[in-house]
This record gives sequence, structure tokens and C-alpha cells, in this order.
Amino acid sequence: MSQGRHVTATDVARLAGVSQSAVSRAFTPGASIADSTRSRVENAARSLGYRPNAIARSLTTRRSRIIGVAAAYLQNHFYPDVIEALSRALQARGYHILLFTAQADRHADPVLEEVLAYRVDGLILASTTLSSALAEGCRAAGVPVLLFNRTSRAAGVSSVTGENARGGRLIAEFLHRAGHRRLAFLAGIENSSTSRDRERGFRAWLAEQGLPEPVREVGLYRFDAAAAAARRLLSRADRPDAIFCANDHMATAVAEVARHEFALRIPRDLSLVGFDDTGPARWPSFSLTSFSQPVAPMVEAAVSAITELAEQPNTPVRQTVIPGELVVRGSARVPPEGCVSLGDSLVWRPEPAEQAA
Repeated sequence: MSQGRHVTATDVARLAGVSQSAVSRAFTPGASIADSTRSRVENAARSLGYRPNAIARSLTTRRSRIIGVAAAYLQNHFYPDVIEALSRALQARGYHILLFTAQADRHADPVLEEVLAYRVDGLILASTTLSSALAEGCRAAGVPVLLFNRTSRAAGVSSVTGENARGGRLIAEFLHRAGHRRLAFLAGIENSSTSRDRERGFRAWLAEQGLPEPVREVGLYRFDAAAAAARRLLSRADRPDAIFCANDHMATAVAEVARHEFALRIPRDLSLVGFDDTGPARWPSFSLTSFSQPVAPMVEAAVSAITELAEQPNTPVRQTVIPGELVVRGSARVPPEGCVSLGDSLVWRPEPAEQAA
């Protein structure tokens, strides 16, 4: 073969003694081909230095095998963990991930034309801070969309979420049974379904028991905004004795302000509970009690759903809810009953009779 000549699939087929279609199937994830034939093709490709042209293949198949992931504000540890897990899980199915990022405010969506230009086979909207306009635009253009860690009032959109409302209810009960009576809720972004559902569950349990409404502040899911909200809460004459934060990222900001600016002892003077059970919750410096959103099963459900939507466009819409646990650590006072060991963790599971009380 002359120097500089581009190696083609025809060259590989000739050396391996197979058809060109066999070469194509050998490099197509999920395609039907005998193991012995695949091995011959791979050996021939390796000896010739052949690399399949993904762009050319996508033009032929009209499939890019790329899944777009739209995210914002990656300072929240939950989302980097999710993106890493999504990348591994999609790669195992023969897909690649293309990340689109935007500023973390409700008006900043990745440009729809940019997403569509890459001819992605599907889009996972993995941020509570992005508006639904991107999802709606992609759906109108025929690109399957999956909402991750959020829901939409619009019909016809599949989603994967944690137990947001149930988690809020459980946290309200946990704090009340631990003896707290001055509760506060630190919300994320006002139009975020995730924050809204967590607050709804929290308030609902308190209302059902005839208890006062919690004091409320907004932290916008940001460390700086949550710190400012914490200063307002902790400066009140009727200072809360327990704060439920809509995610762990904001809870760490509240902990820093409470300890270093107000000299409060956690949990003796103030109990803190977060949501997501991210890495910092497990750090000894925070030891944060938090309702978990298990990344592995959420990602597994998301990848299964988006690849099915990409490969079978008529797949029925479904909303998948992945159960979590209230993981108990050192940032909150603990009720006298209900804690059980689960693996290496301590979780709070009140008896059904207690939950109905």
C-alpha cells in the first residue's frame, strides 16, 4: 500500500477475507456478527491501522450514536457524578456523550441550533436550572428528550427523578420527632420542579400534623446565595433550630455561615439536613444528614430510557421514580427511634404507625 494512502474498509475486508458489510457490522455496536468474524476484522484493522469513520457511518445510517447532555452549574457535586456515570453507561451501549453547558439561570439554555447541528440521537436535560424551552425545541425537531432529576408539566416527556416529595415529607417528620419546633426551608430556584416538589412534601407533612409553616428563604442552588440566605435566617429573633436545604451544595454553605459567622454548634444549636447525598455530605467536616438520590440506578434508568427512545421512536412516555433513603450523619439531632443500619450507612425508617401518626 502506497505511503500516505488512506486505509479504507475495503482494504480491511480484503485482508480479513470478508465482505465490506461484515466490516461495517464488526464496528457497529449491537450488530449481529460471529465472534470469529469480528476477531478477523479487528485483527486486520489493527495491522492496517484502520479507524472507522464515525461521521461517514452516521451519514449512512442517519444515526450519530451521540447522546447530548445539557447541564448547568457543575459546582453542585451531584451533576459531575451523574455526567461521569452517564458517559460510562452510554459508552457501554456504543454511544458517546456530548456535553452542552449554559449559565445557571433560568433564561440561559444552550442554543437549540447548536444541539441540533450535531445530529444527536437524543438529549438528556440534566439540570434543574435550565428552562424547558430546549426540551420543547428538540421534541419539535424530532429529537427524543429525557428529563433527568426534574419533571415537566408538558405532556409527552419522559423523566427520571428521585423521591423528591417523599424525601421532603420524611425530613419534616425526622426533624419534628427529633424535637425541633422552629423549622426553615431553603429553596433552590423558584421554577425548579425539584425544589418545588421537595418543599411541597416538607410543608404537606407539617400541615397534616397541624404544625406551623416553616420559615422560607431562597438560595438559588448557589453557594453564595445560600450563604446570604443563611445569614438572613440566622439573624432572625426567632432563629430556626433546624434548616432543610433543597440540596447538599446549599447545606454546606449554611454550615459554613452557622459555624464561622454565628458560632453555632451543629447539631446542638442548629440541625441541618440536605438532599442528594453527594460526596461533601460524607466528608467529616460536614457529616451531613441527607436524603439520597442514588446516582447508579438513576443513570441506569436514564440510559435505558433515552437509548430506547432513540432506537424506537414510538416508545411510550414514562416517568421513573428511583427510591432513596434518609441517610443519618452528624449534622442533625436524631429521633429516639427509627434508625437502622443499611450496609455502611445509618438510615431513618420510621415505622408505618409512626408515619401515620
